[in-house]
Amino acid sequence: MGCMSALCIFVLYTKHLIIVYLYLTSVGLVFVSYWTNVSAIKQVQALTLVENSPHHSTSILEDVLNLNIKNLIDVDGPGILVIQNYAIQFLLAIIFKYVHLGPRHPTIQKLPTISFMAPSFLAMLPVPPNLLHHSPVFSALLPLLLVKYVLWSSAYNVIQVVYAGYQHGRLFVSNYGLSALVETEWMRLNVPCVLRVFWVLRVAEHALMLLVDNYDEEAEEGLKVSTLLAVQSLAAMTKSLLVTGCETITAVLGMTSVISFFCHYIGNFFQWILLTDEEEDKSIGTVSAILFYILALQTGLTSLNPEKRFIRLCRNFCLLFTALLHFLHNIVNPMLMSLSASHNPSTHRHIRALGVCAFLIMFPISLLVYLWSQHTISTWLLAVSAFSIEVIVKVIVSLMIYSLFLIDAYRSTFWEQLDDYVYYIRAFGNTIEFCFGIFLFFNGAWILLFESGGAIRAVMMCIHAYFNIWCEARAGWSVFMKRRTAVNKINSLREASPDQLNRLDDVCAICYQEMHSAKITRCNHYFHGVCLRKWLYVQDRCPLCHDILYKIETDGNKDNEGTEDNTNNQNLLLEEDPELLLGDPVR
Repeated sequence: MGCMSALCIFVLYTKHLIIVYLYLTSVGLVFVSYWTNVSAIKQVQALTLVENSPHHSTSILEDVLNLNIKNLIDVDGPGILVIQNYAIQFLLAIIFKYVHLGPRHPTIQKLPTISFMAPSFLAMLPVPPNLLHHSPVFSALLPLLLVKYVLWSSAYNVIQVVYAGYQHGRLFVSNYGLSALVETEWMRLNVPCVLRVFWVLRVAEHALMLLVDNYDEEAEEGLKVSTLLAVQSLAAMTKSLLVTGCETITAVLGMTSVISFFCHYIGNFFQWILLTDEEEDKSIGTVSAILFYILALQTGLTSLNPEKRFIRLCRNFCLLFTALLHFLHNIVNPMLMSLSASHNPSTHRHIRALGVCAFLIMFPISLLVYLWSQHTISTWLLAVSAFSIEVIVKVIVSLMIYSLFLIDAYRSTFWEQLDDYVYYIRAFGNTIEFCFGIFLFFNGAWILLFESGGAIRAVMMCIHAYFNIWCEARAGWSVFMKRRTAVNKINSLREASPDQLNRLDDVCAICYQEMHSAKITRCNHYFHGVCLRKWLYVQDRCPLCHDILYKIETDGNKDNEGTEDNTNNQNLLLEEDPELLLGDPVR
């Protein structure tokens, strides 16, 4: 019930949330007033009713009338208690007048003040002990009636708000889906910021407790200890805060939000270096948060003892940072391709991109050298090594393709083999990534079977096997077969002789470059072989006259099959790998 109430309050809009907080504050003020009145009355009765007490024979009213200031301000007397309670009740009454949601009639506004201070006033009078004892209860009745009146009078509005929220959610889900509703509410409620504030406050509380516990009352000895062990104490405190910062699922969510915040600004920093502002690259914080939370659940972070939890947390940070390097490569790779393919003369943009690439190569190498020198071989170390080597290979592949495009930019003639070189380099990089994917699958299987199993790890391995192994293998094989089919189709066409090219004295109709070698179609049109191969990824007809490009069987059935095949190939562009399809840009 408490969780449901907290959830309902959490999803309220700000204007409704303020009303709820004001109502809860007014209720709290009534109970605080009641408890302080009860405490004050009990102490006053204890002092005035005790036979041997010096205040037994006198009343507070008598001291006031006689202006007996000494008795009134006596620390051990009842007078000072009544004066203190007067001040507290007056302050509570003023606050209650401003925050309660009941009627604002002037008479009603005066009654809570009188009601709050009534027990203190009765304590000054010689009234029966039973009446004085029950006076706090009667004094709380009027404010409680106001609070109850607000609750009952607002019941219809509350039902309206709840029903409107339900209708809005149901309509939103029917139009856009449940995931869209969750995403919209996540952004509206600013959940990451709430989790960050929660985690920071939690860590600050633990840090304060550690400082208080470790405080040495002897100043000289404490100064000596703090001087000698400052670094060790700081390291121990940091370790303790990290351990306690992920001891529950809610704490892990808070830490995840903090990590997402830092990763987001790391991504922004590298975007600033690269002078890019792509919206797609700004999801690095969200992806990092999801990855860290999955790692925490997969490794059972909250269930480990403090020492093992700290070690596992550090290992998860290493894995997260290597994944962050892959995200950074995804930012710099399109920049490299754009700079080289567009013949961008801006030198400083090239230097910035190459500097980031140098960092993406040197940092993983340094990390691997340190880890392998400090740790023995383990499944975790193998996983980090695989991720690090993979990002190095990806950066090297990007730099090689970038270099080829730069060389092509400074060539005065058409480089027909460029597309082949780019294909082979990318095929090499994709093959290495695929091999690492298989290696990580077997590494995870070993962990699942012999180290730390679990349903979450098993599910993640199935997802990895499907998306990173099966889908990648199927896509790679599809690209290979399409390319081989296109090459076979091109090879079925006649090669143009130098004399024919000289007599033609024309450019390729696809790329508008001079033709030093060309293929002749059945309709007697001339094209570069590589340009024609790219065209065949889209369709099988001539770009100029739309006739069939390659030789087919004369049999009618075969001709029909060729026509159907051509129809099926019309949409190959949508299924093709964009990088392979674009290859060498059309100039």
